[in-house]
Amino acid sequence: MSPTTSGLARFTQLHESPAAVALWHRWLGPIIRWSNPGRRRLLLAAGAVAVAVKRPFETLAGANSLGAPADPAGAGLIVVLLVLVAWLCYRAALAFKSLPEPIRRRPQITLHAIYWALLALLWWAAPAGSLWRSVLIGLAVTMPFLLWRCGYLLLSGQRGRALGTRFSDHMIYLFPVWGGSNTPYGKGLDYLARHEAQTEEELARSHLAGLKLFVLAGLWYLAADVMNGAVYGSDKHALTRALGGNALGIPRLSNLLAGREAAPLALAWMSLYAELVYQVLRHAAEGHIIIGVLRLFGFNVFRNTYKPLLAESIQAFWNRYYYYFKELMSELFFMPTFARRFKAWPRLRLFAAVLAAAFLGNAYYHLFLREELIVAGDALALWNAFNSRVFYCFLLAVGIFVSMLREQARAGQAPAGGLMRRGVRILGVWTFFALIYIWNAKGGAGFGARTEFFLGLFGLG
Repeated sequence: MSPTTSGLARFTQLHESPAAVALWHRWLGPIIRWSNPGRRRLLLAAGAVAVAVKRPFETLAGANSLGAPADPAGAGLIVVLLVLVAWLCYRAALAFKSLPEPIRRRPQITLHAIYWALLALLWWAAPAGSLWRSVLIGLAVTMPFLLWRCGYLLLSGQRGRALGTRFSDHMIYLFPVWGGSNTPYGKGLDYLARHEAQTEEELARSHLAGLKLFVLAGLWYLAADVMNGAVYGSDKHALTRALGGNALGIPRLSNLLAGREAAPLALAWMSLYAELVYQVLRHAAEGHIIIGVLRLFGFNVFRNTYKPLLAESIQAFWNRYYYYFKELMSELFFMPTFARRFKAWPRLRLFAAVLAAAFLGNAYYHLFLREELIVAGDALALWNAFNSRVFYCFLLAVGIFVSMLREQARAGQAPAGGLMRRGVRILGVWTFFALIYIWNAKGGAGFGARTEFFLGLFGLG
C-alpha cells in the first residue's frame, strides 16, 4: 500500500481510530462530558422552535405573489397552525391503536387526504381576497416540508414505537436545525434513536465522522467549482481566466435542451456525462453538510450520498445517490405495495412495488415543488410543466426493476470481476442515468425538445 493510499484509508476510517478518538476526547473533553443525549435533544428541541418560526416565514415571503400571508400576524398564524398539525399527528401516533380502523389501515393516505382537502377548499370554496383564502394558501406552500416528516411520526405510531416519547423528541426532526429539503434527512425518531451516541466514546466517534463529511463536502464543492471553470468555462470564472480561456467549453445540458446552445454529437454526449458528475458532486456536498451536522449532535446516521459513481448496477446507484429520499419512497410506497399486492405473482408484485415508489411516489413527491401551480389548481398547466418529470420517473422505475431482476438472477453471486468488466458496468450505469436525466434537467425545455435531443444523440433527430 502506497503512502497516499495509506493516508486516504486512515482519513476514511478516522472515526474508527482509537488514537484519533482518544485525541478528540482529550481536546473536547468538557464539551463531550456535558453533551449527554438528554441535553443534546434539549438543544435540538430549542432550535426546532426557532426553525418552526423561521422556515415558514421565509417560505411565505417567497410565496407573497401567490397570495400567502405577508404580514407578521398572518405568518404567525400559519406557524401556529403548522405546530398544531404536528402536535395532532403526535397525539394520533400515541393513541394509534384507538384510532378508527380506516385510519389505522391507511395513516399516510389519511394524512395526505387532509392536505388535498385543504387544497380543494382553496380551489373551490375560498373567496378571492378573503383572510381564510390567504391562510389556505399559506398552508398549501408550507405544509409539504412537514408532510413527509409527519408521515414518519405516524409510521412510528403504527409500529408502536411512539409510546413513551415526548413531543419535543419529535420536534427535532419535524423542524430540524440541520435543514434540508422536503425529504427528511435522518428520517424520524425511530431511526435517529437507533443511531444516537449514548457514551462519550460514541459521541467522539460521531463527531469525527461528521468532520470527515465536512472535509468531503468542501472537496466536492471545490471539484464542482473546478468543473464550472475548466469544463464548462465562463468569462466570469477565475479558473477560466487563469487558463487563458482554454476551458474545455462543454455546454451545459440545460442550454442544449432549451436551444440556447448547439453542439456536435461528441460534445452533446460529453455534456450528458459531465452533467451527471456535476449533479452528483453538488448533491453529495449538500447532503454531507446536513449529515455532518446530525453527526455533530450525536446521531451517527448513514450518509445521504455514498459513492454512486462507482455503482455497478442501476439499483445500487439509486440506493447510493439520495439515500433518504430512497428510504422515504421505500417505506411509504414500496413496502406497503409489496406487502399487500400480487402475492401470487412474484415478478408482478416486485414491479408494482417499484412502480409505486420510483414512479408514482417519486412523481407525487415532486408535485409539491410546483407550489404556484398547485395553488392555482391549474391541472393542464401542471401537466405541461411536469410531464417530462413523470416520464423520467417511469424510465427510472423500469431501469430499477430490470436491475433488480438481474440481481435476483445472479442469486446473490458477485458479478464477474476484472477491472475492465467493472468499468463497463459502471459506464453502463452512468449512461442510463445520464440519458434519463434529459427529462429531468432544469431549464424550461418542453417534453418534445427533450425527446428530440435524445433521438439526436443516436442520429435519429
